[in-house]
Amino acid sequence: MTDDERAAVDDGQSALDALLDRLSEVPTPAGPSPRELNQPTASHLLPIIEVRQGTHR
Repeated sequence: MTDDERAAVDDGQSALDALLDRLSEVPTPAGPSPRELNQPTASHLLPIIEVRQGTHR
């Protein structure tokens, strides 16, 4: 276990948050970092369709 990992276990939430922030920049085996993987992709608007409940006449 690294010193940062041990501090995250022993020192609590602030040390864990600091470790996670540092690790978010470490590339994954596929190449992109976790921070890059969490970036939103291009969004698309969904069509709005009117829905009516009840019997069909």
